Amino acid sequence: MIKVYTRKTVRTIFKRQRYGNEELSPHFLNRLGREFFDVPCLQLAKSLLGQILVRRENELTLKGRIVETEAYIAGEDIASHSHHGKITERTAPTFMDPGTIYVTRVYGMYHVFNISSQGDGACVLLRSLEPISGLEEMKKKRSFFGKGAKKQLKSYRLHEVCNGPSKLAIAFAIDTKFSGDDLVKSSELWLEPGPEKVKDEEIVECPRIGIDFAGQVWASKPFRYYLIGNTCVSKRNKHVEEQMKAAITEDVE
Repeated sequence: MIKVYTRKTVRTIFKRQRYGNEELSPHFLNRLGREFFDVPCLQLAKSLLGQILVRRENELTLKGRIVETEAYIAGEDIASHSHHGKITERTAPTFMDPGTIYVTRVYGMYHVFNISSQGDGACVLLRSLEPISGLEEMKKKRSFFGKGAKKQLKSYRLHEVCNGPSKLAIAFAIDTKFSGDDLVKSSELWLEPGPEKVKDEEIVECPRIGIDFAGQVWASKPFRYYLIGNTCVSKRNKHVEEQMKAAITEDVE
C-alpha cells in the first residue's frame, strides 16, 4: 500500500545535513540560484539546456552540459509521477522548493535525475549531457556499474557516455540518496551557468519518450527539448527537425 502524505509534511521528510557552510564554501560562488528554478515547468525545461551540471565527489569534479530535457507538469499530465496532486514519500521532492532534486529508480537498478520547478508535483527530467570535465572517470563509472559490470574499461565514445537519463545518472554517480536535496545548497551536486545563451531556434520541441501508457493526448505533447545538431542527444526526432529546417527556408525566401 502506498503511503500518501499531505503538503504539511512534505518539507519534513528529507532532513539531511549534507550541504556544508553556504557562506564559506567555494562551491556557492558560480552556481544557479533559486530564481533560476522558480519558473513554470516548461520554461525551466528549456532554460536548463546549455547549463552545466556539476558533481563533486571527494576531490573529484565532474561536469556536463545539459543538451536534452523533458518536462512533467503534473496536474492532468498522466505521465507525471505526481499527476492529480498525489504526494507520496517518493514524489515528495516534486512538491518542495523549485530546484529540489528528485531521483527515482527505474527497472529495479537504474536511476533518473529530475529537478522540481514551479507547480505542485512538476519537475524536469535531465535526459542527456555533453561531458565537459572528468570524462575518464565517467567512463569508469559506466564500465563498472551493476551486476554485469565489464572486467575492463570500455572504450566509450564521447556521445555515448551520458546520452540517456540512466546513463548520465551512472556516469555522475547520482542515486536516490540525493532525492530531496537542494541544488541551491548542496555541496555535492549543483548547476552552473553555461558559457553561451541557447537561442530558441536551436531548441527542438517534440514528444517525450517512452510514455505511451499516458495515452495519445499526453504522449503527443511536445514536452521534450534538445539542442539541434548535438551528437550527445539520446534520440533525434528527425521529423520535427525537418519541419524546423523547412520553416527556416521559408523565412529566408
